[in-house]
Amino acid sequence: MRFVDGFGGFADAPALIFPGQAPLTYAELARRVDALAESLGERKRLILLEAELSEHAIITYLAALKGGHAVALLPPGDLDAMGDFEADFQPDTVFRCSGGRWRRHDNSAAPQSRLHPDLAVLLATSGSTGKSRFVRLSSANINANAAAIGTYLELQPDDRAALILPVHYSYGLSVLNSHLAAGASVFVSSRSITDHDFIDDIREAGCTNIPGVPYSYELMEQTDFRGRELPRLRFMTVAGGRLSPELVQRYHAHLSASGKRFYVMYGQTEATARIAYVPPDRLAEKPDSIGIAVPGGSLSLVDEHGRTIEAANEPGELVYRGPNVMMGYATCPADLARGHDIEELRTGDLAERDADGFYRIVGRLKRMSKIAGLRINHEALEHALARHGIAAAVVGDDERLLAAFTSGQPADRVRRLLIEASGLTPLHVETVALGTLPRLPSGKIDYMQLRLHLSRERPQHHNNIEDAFRRAFYPRPVRPQDSFMSLGGDSLLYVQLSLTLEKALGRIPEAWEHQPISSLSGLRLEKTSTHIIGTELVLRALAILLVVVHHATAWPLPGGAALLMVLVGYGLARFQGSAFCKGDVKRLLRPLGANLMVYYPIVIGYSLAAGHVLWPSVFLVGNLGFGDPAKGTMVPFLYWFVEAYAQIVLIWIGLFCIPAVRRMAKRKPFEFGLAFLAVAVAAKFLVPMVWHIGGRRLFTMPDVLYLAVFGWCIFYARTREKRLALAIIAAGLFPLLAYTGGNWTGSWVKYGLQFFCTLLLLFLPRIALPKGLVRLILPVSAASYHIYLFHIFAQDFIEAALKPSLPRPLLLILVVIGGIAIGLAIYRLQKNLVGRLSRTADQAGTETLAGYMSR
Repeated sequence: MRFVDGFGGFADAPALIFPGQAPLTYAELARRVDALAESLGERKRLILLEAELSEHAIITYLAALKGGHAVALLPPGDLDAMGDFEADFQPDTVFRCSGGRWRRHDNSAAPQSRLHPDLAVLLATSGSTGKSRFVRLSSANINANAAAIGTYLELQPDDRAALILPVHYSYGLSVLNSHLAAGASVFVSSRSITDHDFIDDIREAGCTNIPGVPYSYELMEQTDFRGRELPRLRFMTVAGGRLSPELVQRYHAHLSASGKRFYVMYGQTEATARIAYVPPDRLAEKPDSIGIAVPGGSLSLVDEHGRTIEAANEPGELVYRGPNVMMGYATCPADLARGHDIEELRTGDLAERDADGFYRIVGRLKRMSKIAGLRINHEALEHALARHGIAAAVVGDDERLLAAFTSGQPADRVRRLLIEASGLTPLHVETVALGTLPRLPSGKIDYMQLRLHLSRERPQHHNNIEDAFRRAFYPRPVRPQDSFMSLGGDSLLYVQLSLTLEKALGRIPEAWEHQPISSLSGLRLEKTSTHIIGTELVLRALAILLVVVHHATAWPLPGGAALLMVLVGYGLARFQGSAFCKGDVKRLLRPLGANLMVYYPIVIGYSLAAGHVLWPSVFLVGNLGFGDPAKGTMVPFLYWFVEAYAQIVLIWIGLFCIPAVRRMAKRKPFEFGLAFLAVAVAAKFLVPMVWHIGGRRLFTMPDVLYLAVFGWCIFYARTREKRLALAIIAAGLFPLLAYTGGNWTGSWVKYGLQFFCTLLLLFLPRIALPKGLVRLILPVSAASYHIYLFHIFAQDFIEAALKPSLPRPLLLILVVIGGIAIGLAIYRLQKNLVGRLSRTADQAGTETLAGYMSR
């Protein structure tokens, strides 16, 4: 029985769920599928379907199966692919989206070509000529594979998949088929994995499983996926390429810790998707395995002569047999009339079988790469480039392609054509111009020699970026697969590395903090006259400039430190929110310790000048009234910000040590922030009533805590409704604070600035600025903490030396410039010192390794 014939038996159970819509039940799905199938008629049609992730496309696909037609699933929006298919195969009916509407076009001029009765689905794959050929799948192939997947995944009617993969891709189609065959449901996500609200959507939809290709899991690692809770999740799956054993073990451990399962799978379009899987209970011991054959199938190995290999751990070509093996390929209309041409699938992969009967891929027989879930035929790319008059040889691994060419074409043009032909991103593609291609004595191209180019051909900034990350996070070890977020970066390191990326790449990549270092090192970005940078970077530079100007002039511009405190809370949410929700105290204390290492030399200097230890400043409580600069018992009041920052971080850590708080903040971080904000605002007004320290209360933690909490709320205001709500709160709160804070010019300037900057962070998180201005802003933003700490020394020195001889305006300009310059200089000095230490450590590690290897 075909799975499309059984929809009516699941009655009112949900089948398809789209965001913002009522679930489409099986009863309604059966009615609409039957109606469309009836409208297509009884004569077997060849149907071209633009396979978008939409209600119309999915129902059309199911109706084609129901009516016994042959449907070709083509990538949505790919007009060239659809045009080529129409020209080559002249389909009877075309379903596609045009002008924002779903349209059907019947081709009355289509020839009455004969279609094999078993033919059900056509899926595109690359041919040796660079032109698409199609895998011919029968109705039996589709149903057998859906049943096999449902069996080993133990799919039940209450399961719900998050369909994040395209359905013209065999893996995505198998997710749809297997769940509908089991009476389960499918949630069609409208968001990318990297979207902030992706996990929220999956949670609210009640998904029990998430399928992904290896690149999906790399993206998940950049978004703190494992730090979020999905109560209904039962298992996750990966296929479409090799997931690194490290990530396999990481996700297996993460899921099994809470009784969930992780399925590593292997397949090919030619087998209707799935060929093998690793039973989750064997994954810990076999993280690099593809496992055993799916139910109903069998695996074997053959040598170069076609003889079956029986011995364990001996490599051979992997061969699969099963009811899901395709009918064959189609490159012309006549192929559509052919029956089953093959009985077994030669996968083209070299594999070994261990003593337990589990298989492991060890190489490829053909010149292929599998990158981001796409199978890339190197020969097909060479043909594609040749059609543009480019003589090239293509090599690659499962991370990157390299085209070596000799035809004198501009490298940028060759690279662009290679990207178009492969369907990959610029991150995965490189080119090199050669005088002649290397040849073997036989005259054939020496591809092994070109693979050496692949390992050497890296952008010049590759090492610069990796070195910058090592310096920034020294002494912690930094690996190419790490990202800024996985390393636990904070707001100051974010600014520092943004500056490095701007210098190395010409501009700052969007969302770079989530990308692996190896990906950033491989980027080549087009240089532009304007750069788009995070608004918080601009505001950080503005805030420190206001601090320096205010301290130099005593003008009523007291909003800079308050804005920095808002950015403290924004940074805690953005860079350490997941660590707070995990209760990861070590990771939370690390940036605090790094900042205090720069502050304590100042405390030591003042202690030496005073002739005794300034204990209130040592213990970071001078701002709370335990010392007095006038009596030489603490550092100047200027440094209240450092003490308040440290106190706020420690309070936040203590708060998140409470499990109930962590759960609430993880589940509803914005609502948690609003509740915390209410408490913090109340503390600002109520604490002075019981703690009388006069004007010094302005420097205390209770007086500024609400600013940091406001920054937290800004970051987690991720929907339009939440942003508007927070803007309304700011519009009421900041005028109230200005009025109760003395109702004078400085107070209104301070809180007016906070309101304006809140709106910028909420509604303009990234801003385009001229390149030259960005290169002024970023260094000041990166050194803002050092400028805050040390600008007063430049001010005192310049005023003492030049005040009698210079006009006041010129003196103030010099004081401001000097304050910024000394902070920049000390920031650069610290950066260089850490760089030397990290290089020394790397050299020592290399020498130690060399010593071991020589033994």
